[in-house]
Amino acid sequence: MSQDHYFSPDPKVASRPRTIQVTLPDLSFELDTDRGVFAHGHLDVGTDLLLRTLPAVPPEELVDVGCGYGAIAITLGLRNPDARVWAVDVNRRALYLCARNAERAGALNVVPAEPDAVPAGIRFAAIYSNPPVRLGKESLHELLLTWIGRLEPGGVATLVVQRHLGSDSLAAWLTSLGHPVERVRSKAGYRVLEVHAIAASPHDGSRAR
Repeated sequence: MSQDHYFSPDPKVASRPRTIQVTLPDLSFELDTDRGVFAHGHLDVGTDLLLRTLPAVPPEELVDVGCGYGAIAITLGLRNPDARVWAVDVNRRALYLCARNAERAGALNVVPAEPDAVPAGIRFAAIYSNPPVRLGKESLHELLLTWIGRLEPGGVATLVVQRHLGSDSLAAWLTSLGHPVERVRSKAGYRVLEVHAIAASPHDGSRAR
């Protein structure tokens, strides 16, 4: 069976719920997972690395792109209750799990939403993602540019990507567009990348796109 079913709005694969425990140096909470949603039955290595690498969470508008069952969004929400964390996914089963998991964990500042439900005027201080690289290069690039383009000036997108799935070429591509990119950690074949918003033009005061 294709592993790409978690990109579908309504996965057809039969439900098989499984609860996991997430244990980080500062947090411990349970998450319900299910088939048809990324990383059923376990916290994947890349997400775990990202959560152990993140700097302090700002008390502002944040977004977890491709939230799945909510591991990143809920961690962000618990680490800073003053932030509003948009948990975005096209997969409705994932959003249902994320909402239920956030409520159980007490992360009441997490807002699960389909992409089009996030108000267009919101700009983000930070973006976080274990992006769905198996979408294919063109679709992945479109997804990332859509959200990174909504960073506030000075904002940063933190991504975790496997090396053999193209983390280095992705970093080079973003750099070629004018985004400063820094590799902040490498472990077990994964790269954690910080992608900075393109600096404002000194001529018109607006951000380059």
